[in-house]
Amino acid sequence: MHSILVSESPYDISTAILKTGSIFGALSDNAIDFLINHGQLHLVSQHDEIFAYDGKGESFHLVLHGSLDYFKHHDGKLTRTRTIRFGEAIGFVSMIALHNRVGSVYALEEGLLLEVNSQLFSDFHDQYPFDFGILLMNLSRDMARIIRVLSNELVENNVIVKKSEN
Repeated sequence: MHSILVSESPYDISTAILKTGSIFGALSDNAIDFLINHGQLHLVSQHDEIFAYDGKGESFHLVLHGSLDYFKHHDGKLTRTRTIRFGEAIGFVSMIALHNRVGSVYALEEGLLLEVNSQLFSDFHDQYPFDFGILLMNLSRDMARIIRVLSNELVENNVIVKKSEN
């Protein structure tokens, strides 16, 4: 994984293309340009580690091209729980919850990611408040879809959720 400039992207990252992804949908062109130009673009190769278990959750990543696999760590166990594709985000929960990563992420294929750190997230709020609300709604919708899939798995496997320790 290595950082690149916007002008070095081998992929089409025009606002028209990015708006077809769930996280960028309904954001203004100027807001998307702000994120792309102030965030960190990363070219990834297959099997690259994007972030590791127990690392600091100071940012999240948006998939601009390619796909990633998420491996959840818990109680000494490691399980691949989902694949993150174009227009989706990973790492947002850790950043918002102010806790270390509870899993690891690896590139499934060559691709391009946009890393949004907590400072850029704050700056985006200050400079594009309307778009910030839309971004939060899109990220929340993405999380809600994941929760729905996970809760369906709980039902299918007859699992009762224990009360959280935190």
